[in-house]
Amino acid sequence: MSRTSRPAKGVSAFGPSMPLHARGAMVAQPWRGFTRGLVDAVKGRGAVRGAATTASTGVAPAAWEQAARLRRRVLMALIALSTVLATTVLASSQPTYEHPLLQWLQIGLFALLFAWVSAGCITAVMGFWVLVKGDQHALSKNTASQRPLSASARTAVIMPICNEDVSTVFAGLRATCESLATTGADRLFDVFILSDSSDPAVRAAELAAWSELRGQLGSDRIFYRWRQRRIKRKAGNVADFCRRWGRNYRYMVVLDADSVMSGDCLVTLVRLMETHPTAGILQTAPQGCGLNTVHARGQQFSSRVTGRLFTAGMQYWQLGEAHYWGHNAIIRVEPFMKHCALAPLEGEGGLSGEIMSHDFVEAALMRRAGYHVWLVPDLVGSYEQQPPHILAELQRDRRWCQGNLQNARLITEPGLHAVHRGMLVTGALAYLSAPLWLVYVALGAMLWLVGGNVFFTPEGDLTIGVLSLWAGTISMLVLPRLLGVMAVVMKDEQRFHGGTTKLVQSAFIEFGLSAMQAPLRMVAHSIFVVAALTGLKLEWKSPPREATDVSWQEARQSFAKAGLSVLAIAAVLALLHPPALLWLLPVGVPLLLAIPFTVLTSRTGLGEKVRQSELLLVPEESWTPSVLRRAWNYAQQTSQPLGWTEVLDNPRLCAVVSGAMGSRRTSQGLRGHARRARIEQLASQGAKPTPAEVMRFLSEPGSLQQLRAAVVFPRQASTCH
Repeated sequence: MSRTSRPAKGVSAFGPSMPLHARGAMVAQPWRGFTRGLVDAVKGRGAVRGAATTASTGVAPAAWEQAARLRRRVLMALIALSTVLATTVLASSQPTYEHPLLQWLQIGLFALLFAWVSAGCITAVMGFWVLVKGDQHALSKNTASQRPLSASARTAVIMPICNEDVSTVFAGLRATCESLATTGADRLFDVFILSDSSDPAVRAAELAAWSELRGQLGSDRIFYRWRQRRIKRKAGNVADFCRRWGRNYRYMVVLDADSVMSGDCLVTLVRLMETHPTAGILQTAPQGCGLNTVHARGQQFSSRVTGRLFTAGMQYWQLGEAHYWGHNAIIRVEPFMKHCALAPLEGEGGLSGEIMSHDFVEAALMRRAGYHVWLVPDLVGSYEQQPPHILAELQRDRRWCQGNLQNARLITEPGLHAVHRGMLVTGALAYLSAPLWLVYVALGAMLWLVGGNVFFTPEGDLTIGVLSLWAGTISMLVLPRLLGVMAVVMKDEQRFHGGTTKLVQSAFIEFGLSAMQAPLRMVAHSIFVVAALTGLKLEWKSPPREATDVSWQEARQSFAKAGLSVLAIAAVLALLHPPALLWLLPVGVPLLLAIPFTVLTSRTGLGEKVRQSELLLVPEESWTPSVLRRAWNYAQQTSQPLGWTEVLDNPRLCAVVSGAMGSRRTSQGLRGHARRARIEQLASQGAKPTPAEVMRFLSEPGSLQQLRAAVVFPRQASTCH
């Protein structure tokens, strides 16, 4: 974006960046704790004061609640039936081992992991049914398509950011605001950029981009807030906004730094909230798009073809007790402030302290308060980016892993709905399943060494039962992809994926990518689980939003040890019992090829060749919505990050930075004396301020003006103007 543009008439780029405060309370209640919550449940003391449920109020359950209960019973019955059947076949097909303890441990692990796989497959099957036949109980965008909006439905669009690529963030936000302006309802919306950035150059660039955005849009309802006390990460940033300005708004829409939303989508969310007063959170199904690496393309394609089955399937089971993913969703502010404040978890170690994966917990608390949480699967116009490569994905997963394991401590909290307790369990299992699979593979190899080949009987005949279980498990992993392709064809959407032939070819490519990535994720997630459980330090760092090629050195640093470990294990098995290598192949080969695989799938050039071949296409590439076209075009108009000297040399930027903080008296007393002494030192010696000092100058207009006068005009008494 150009830095030379000027504000539209009547909109000042040099005023305060924040509106006047409207203070409100958002008080976090201490957690009961896992053990005490379990004891309370056993003793029948699980109710929560203020929690409003149909059972406690005596109101008859709605039709969707009755349908949801029946559906969940069917789901649990199908999972149990398939797991019991598969486990029985495994137990009866195995030979008699000299070490039955290992055998029964492996069978127990198989039962748990097969139940996990079958739950996903059954969910995808029901998602396919919903996509083809529909669901009369689902919340649809059509229920509020014509509802007029009153002036009281004020909505804040908030975007928490932390050391992000400024050009990309503000390009997406500009496209979102411009799309919102075309709806004619933009009068109801205010926009807040909530920065936790710690890099002075990034913060200065954010201020400049904020000022320019106001000028480009001609709007004084776009605000910028930088937190000096950056506590509780994103959840703390959102809570800080609620305490300062939440009382001014009925709703808030939470965006991620890579989010783009159309104006129609935003307005429809508000209309749905107005139509359904018991809705506390409405979550859209964001579509991944925008990056062109092979890895990102595979993830985008999988999300659009297979992932939407899981989304529709989860909505089929959950209905009004759905997930909240932390972004691209609308929240009813008053109950959120009253019921969804997050207290830290007691204790020490990796599973204590501030809540990391806040979204699942906030959804559970909102439902406990009597409000419903819905996914709106048919609402289009909500977009996000996928991680550009596997290393960025695993960097993000490390945070999610620790947060989801941490949330497992809240399973017994009083008053939570059973569905949300289940979400906390499945969130933890999403990462605990990785080391369990690793242990299962290791047990299989050990049993092979001590008891013979599980695929053949002592007489040399095939062990049909074990082979059929392998085939069945693989089929359950493949079936969602097959149904996803079928759903695309049945809905006549294959033209958006390059045609039927290209669609099928893309599905095979995506399956191959997934098969290669699964062992990498398994090993990485196992390490993350161990780190979380042992309390090893976690670096909280936002993953890259932009596509950057992974170097061979980076890939070696990440996967060389895993590859060498596989070689060592393979060498031992080759000496002791060569046929056991067959058991290791599905995991071992991808780990041996992890380094070149990671490098190649991060290459933007290779991804562009894949796109030109019309493979791994998503609909947004065949027919790009205007809001995405604008966002991508603006993002290409990149600018270099601002340096500290540019703030001092450029009077306009200096005025923007000075005016953004408003009037602050920092020139009096000991602090003012210390600032003046340091300014004189910096000006006379030509020294560079430390990053902490730069952040301080960016927050103190008076000190910044004095520094500019001393550095730029040392012989004059000039100040920033």
